[in-house]
Parts: sequence; structure tokens; C-alpha cells
Amino acid sequence: MASSKAALAVSADQNGESNGNGHANGVPRINPDYTCFKVKLAKSKIHRWGVYAEELIPAGRKIMEYTGERISRRETKRRADASEMIYLFTLDNYWCLDGSVGGSGAEYINHSCEPNLVTRIVKGHIIYMSMRDIKPGEELTVDYRFDKKVERVECKCGTPKCRGTINLTE
Repeated sequence: MASSKAALAVSADQNGESNGNGHANGVPRINPDYTCFKVKLAKSKIHRWGVYAEELIPAGRKIMEYTGERISRRETKRRADASEMIYLFTLDNYWCLDGSVGGSGAEYINHSCEPNLVTRIVKGHIIYMSMRDIKPGEELTVDYRFDKKVERVECKCGTPKCRGTINLTE
């Protein structure tokens, strides 16, 4: 089961300017059709934008679905090579989702070495589930688990157990 992002970049800058990902007026947004709890987008200490809980989220609950354009691995490579401003999530050995096209807002969930979410792939859908109770105002995070064989990406989560990279080390 592939459950890690294949490539990551940002589709909106600190001022909300977009690279054409379809967000209204170029401002990133959360599509409430794909969320099960009240969440919001706000500036993040980890990386640009982040998704934050607006209510208590109990452990073991579905939070939101990662959506985007379903693309082949060949197209994934083409987009990753062509732009620094994309979100790609590996769905299986052939398909990826590009959250910069039709994303639910889950593409703004940042990496942490001590996450409060886990990713599950269920019947072709990428679902974020809470690992523990999440308090209102807390940023939602997931371990991206980039393969140790791909280019190393520095981690900025700042947690006590930060491994210094979003890549797996073992």
C-alpha cells in the first residue's frame, strides 16, 4: 500500500497567490464536501499554509479526503520536472493525485515527524484519520514518509523527535 506523498511543493504563496490550481480568486480554500470536522486554513509555522482544527476531533476518526486530478506516473514525473509548485500524492503503483488541480484543501496538511494524522488508502481514496484527540486550534499534520532513496527534503516541523528530513531514514 503506497501511503506517502511522491512529491511536494506549494501551490499558493504566503499572500495567497496561486499558480492556477483553481482556488477562488487565487486564495487557497478547504472544500467542506471532503471534510468531516470543522477545519480552516491559516498561516503555518511549519510551511506557508496549514490546516487547523476548529473543533475537538476524537482519535480514530476520518478528518478529510485528499482529492485532486488522477494522473499516471509518467504525467507525475512530467509535472514534477516542469514545476516547483505542485502537490502530488502517490495512490498506487500507477496513479497519483495532483492536489493542485481540484484539491480538497488537504494538500495544505503539513508534514511532522510527530503527526496527529495517519494516511489510509481505501478503495482508491486517500483518507486522513486522526491518530489521537486533536484540540481546537491545533495544526493537522501527517508524516509524509518520502522514500529514503529520493532527494532529501529538509524537515521544519520543530518537534522534539524531528529527524531533520521528511524522508524516511530507515
